[in-house]
Amino acid sequence: MTHHIPLPDTRVAVLGALDLERTPAGVRPRRLPAWTRPRLHHGLLDLVVAQAAGVRLRLRTAARSLALGVHVTVPEMDGSPLPASFDLAVNGTVLSRVQATAGDVLSFGADLADVRLSPGHPETVRFDDLPGGEKDVEIWLPHGATVELRTLDSDAPLLAPTPPPGLAWTHYGSSISHGLEAPAPTLTWPAIAALTTGAALTNLGFGGNAMLDPEVARAIRDTPADLISLKVGINIVGDAAMRERTFVPAVHGFLDTIREGHPDTPVVLVSPTSFADLETTPGPVGLDEETGRKRALGSAGAGALTLTGVRTLLAKVVDIRADPALHYLDGRELLGPDEARALPDGLHPDPAAHLRMGARAVRLILGPHL
Repeated sequence: MTHHIPLPDTRVAVLGALDLERTPAGVRPRRLPAWTRPRLHHGLLDLVVAQAAGVRLRLRTAARSLALGVHVTVPEMDGSPLPASFDLAVNGTVLSRVQATAGDVLSFGADLADVRLSPGHPETVRFDDLPGGEKDVEIWLPHGATVELRTLDSDAPLLAPTPPPGLAWTHYGSSISHGLEAPAPTLTWPAIAALTTGAALTNLGFGGNAMLDPEVARAIRDTPADLISLKVGINIVGDAAMRERTFVPAVHGFLDTIREGHPDTPVVLVSPTSFADLETTPGPVGLDEETGRKRALGSAGAGALTLTGVRTLLAKVVDIRADPALHYLDGRELLGPDEARALPDGLHPDPAAHLRMGARAVRLILGPHL
């Protein structure tokens, strides 16, 4: 007997999303609350908020087959649509991976305002031959796609979902945390760390947009968490978005807002991973067309930020605040200067580097708080 469930449904928990946008056919997860949407001034931020990095469905069932009805939208990258993989895990172990192939494709001109949509159509993502007996199932959504969830069919009833076994972990960061270079949603470094420890991840890694936006700080403030990590600096230096004069108060303000809702929650402030071009040269960053690698263009004037300078400033912020639950982590411990070959464009980690970063995050970020 097939059990057909229109989504959303209370028997299917949606984890890692802070908003479920209603659509005529279902629901679309978003990674910031609905109230923030009118304030997302930059179009790229709105796009990456809608991408489902770290978002997954959690359910309990004895089903041997599941079929998820979806409509995905993926952007083009380097002339090809990003892969849209759905990963199924049972009791924390990834057992199956299915690619969506029929959805919409977004193409962008040099100006992000020039967006072209090649329409696709809904499809069904099937998972068969699941283990027998009652089990906790998580279906991780494509981390680079916007996903409209429509229906779920199963060959056994769904029971009330159980909560994840580990701590509630909210992580904030840039494209390095969003993880578009990883080939599947469970292969980004935050997902690897979460699956290893059983943590309930909320991944607020926003490609190109870790800019200390106050709306994000308020969202983190209002989201239950046992552990919060904040990976700060690379986008701000890479876009030359701030000077030292504005960066330090912005970090303090971001932390102040989070502390309003989490006065005692452990917070790990993580400085940037290695990027040779920005270590001692300020941004902004441009793309070298000949090499395909990113390089620092340098900005003149007092207070221009480099990665070396940002690490010093973040460590000083932690020292000045004298907050026993606030900890500093040098991002080079996650991915160091001796691993430059793992950065195809000079900045973003390749899939193997995501695996190493995930293992290191277990030890350096989650491990001390388990």
